[in-house]
Amino acid sequence: MPTTLYLVRHGQTEENAASILQGHLPGHLDAEGRAQAARLREQLRNVPFDALLCSDLLRCRDTAAILNEPHGLQPEYTPLLRERDWGPFTGMDILKARTLIDDRAETMDALFRRARTFLTDTARRFDGCLVLVVSHGLFCRVLQAACLGLAIRAVPRMDNAEVRRVTLSLPLPETGGTEESGATAN
Repeated sequence: MPTTLYLVRHGQTEENAASILQGHLPGHLDAEGRAQAARLREQLRNVPFDALLCSDLLRCRDTAAILNEPHGLQPEYTPLLRERDWGPFTGMDILKARTLIDDRAETMDALFRRARTFLTDTARRFDGCLVLVVSHGLFCRVLQAACLGLAIRAVPRMDNAEVRRVTLSLPLPETGGTEESGATAN
């Protein structure tokens, strides 16, 4: 049976508001980010989730805690759901970093491998289940692309505290490519 994923990007952080490239930094939800997560919690209140999988970074953990209030699930935190490791570009202004990103950052191919590992494991462990997944903007796009066999550029950017539903079944399709175009998020 297919597994249904509800992919959620974390709420807005202080770093998002300051245009900081967060990568593996913890990130801190600001008042707007907490409000965004609370609004999404109400939208998802009656969805009968079977599991909650979450990036181990603080901004996702805090978003997941708000979303999980009506569900009472035991969250499972995993570094597989982390945002792209921007290496030495972490903490930089996003616009400045876009002109500098090189091979010291995690490659898009590595992101797709990590996404495929997560998706394959999740499909096997949660066959036929509804799974709430809290992650990051770029990585949620990579998950969608890997799940649907699309190039990353074919998946629109996600807003903070946005949810997208995808159906996951094995085998995963071959991806349509990992072009760097449009591959910045935090």
